[in-house]
Amino acid sequence: MKKLLFKACFPFFILFHMIFLSCRESNTIPSKNAINELNLKRGAVISCGQPGKQFGLVEFAFSGNENIKKDFNLGIALLHSFEYDEAEKVFAGIIDKEPGCAMAYWGVAMCNYHPLWTPPSAPELKKGANAIEIAGSIQQKTTREAAYIEALASFYKDWEKVDHKTRSTNFERSMEKLYKAFQGDKEAAVFYALALDAAADPADKSFKNQIKAGTILNTLYPNEPSHPGIAHYIIHTYDYPELATSALPVARKYASIAPSSAHALHMPSHTFTMLGLWDECIQSNLASVAAAKCYAEESGIKGHWDEELHGMDYLVYAYLQTGENDLAKKQWDYLKTIDTVFPVNFKVAYAFAAIPSRFLFENRNWEEAVNLQIHPINFPWKNFPWQKANIHFTRLMGAVHTGKIAAARSELQQLNLLYDTLAAQQDNYNANQLQIQIKASAAWIACKEGNEPEALVLMNEAAALEDKTEKHPVTPGAVIPARELLGDMLLLMNKPEKALEAYEANLKKHPNRFNGLYGAGLAAEKTGDAEKAAVYYRQIVKIASRSNSQRPKLTAINQFLKKYPHL
Repeated sequence: MKKLLFKACFPFFILFHMIFLSCRESNTIPSKNAINELNLKRGAVISCGQPGKQFGLVEFAFSGNENIKKDFNLGIALLHSFEYDEAEKVFAGIIDKEPGCAMAYWGVAMCNYHPLWTPPSAPELKKGANAIEIAGSIQQKTTREAAYIEALASFYKDWEKVDHKTRSTNFERSMEKLYKAFQGDKEAAVFYALALDAAADPADKSFKNQIKAGTILNTLYPNEPSHPGIAHYIIHTYDYPELATSALPVARKYASIAPSSAHALHMPSHTFTMLGLWDECIQSNLASVAAAKCYAEESGIKGHWDEELHGMDYLVYAYLQTGENDLAKKQWDYLKTIDTVFPVNFKVAYAFAAIPSRFLFENRNWEEAVNLQIHPINFPWKNFPWQKANIHFTRLMGAVHTGKIAAARSELQQLNLLYDTLAAQQDNYNANQLQIQIKASAAWIACKEGNEPEALVLMNEAAALEDKTEKHPVTPGAVIPARELLGDMLLLMNKPEKALEAYEANLKKHPNRFNGLYGAGLAAEKTGDAEKAAVYYRQIVKIASRSNSQRPKLTAINQFLKKYPHL
């Protein structure tokens, strides 16, 4: 009887067991150990702009509980303003409440990708890869959520073997599929536009990816004027001299959309720099630097936050274009007191090198340039060859202009060694940027040695090479434009007509640069075209009208304008 009962019940037992396992599988929740191994950033969200944690309005539809949707949207808003550490805190809080929320792990993985910034470090890649793997293992998610997770997984796949550029392209292609599959999903459109910008080729002068991204974002913006990502990515999309005017209306609004984000306060200055709107650039970065200092203090960072130095680089650049030497020098002097920064990355290294180089180049202070010291000494400069090259380039140009040709050749040797390092790392973009400086350096050495034909060939090559590539999105621009240097060389060779051509071509890409305008005015003056000279000189006077500049060039300009009051 028992055997018969067992045989009769056995099929039902198997069926019950299968259902039980299926339910467990469909509600897969990561173990506490797996979550702990992610080493998530945790804590209250820090807000150092206007009070009230104003980061813009985002509505990301997802299948989580109602009690975490508000937090999830805050995390997405922070992501869109590149507040990655704070966003990760939000997603970590969601995981603590709902460890089975797959999209919270996707959020963590997005925080460790940070498109358009320095490529993720090995620890960040490992964390992101583990987070996206957990997200993929959780069964309880919608088809759309699975598509988001799968798309980001394409970036992290084989991260130990596949280079960053290839993985960014993989993500772009995956996001394109998601965007087309869920055409009513505005967040898919926004993140696809970001992926397009992140995978764009800096040497592509047709701006294929950027134009595609811009079309998507501009379609969304009228109906989403408070969305931080749309505004932010429009600025990045058009962060090129040829496109910058398209970003200006949004650039003037982004800071008010997310006023609690230091990066949102800074980001409009990219557009202002491209268009030579120096007063707006200065105000943008004063607010951003103040917020960054607050963030470092509130978060307990030992030393200074990288966003502070990033804003300082733009601030010094803008001060110098308005003739505000004293204010720019104060920033450099302050920089000299900074030894510890977090995190140590591309933009910090660039600011440390670029700020002093800019000050010396803009003022043509060659004596001090020769002896420019690397600061901080304990900084890992070997990890940042291109940034370090700016110091050697500044010393070289100082040596050339003070007749120390042997010292200049020694610095040129250092530039070539740094180029070899970048070439060996297959860092083609930065190697190309360094090649511009190498050609310009060799050109000026040849010029000072009396070999004018070779000097002009090399300097024209440097300028043409710079014209073919775009600036890195992190920087306000080269420490000195190559075509402006070409104009300086042509003036030195007493070729004012050609010099004027070079300066005017440079001003199309770098409008309202103090030395670009002055060079154009001086070249026009030397050709006998006083009327054109006055036009350029008056532009400088207008730009510097709010400053108390004591630059000698302004004195010369005012003397010229007094001589020709009718012009």
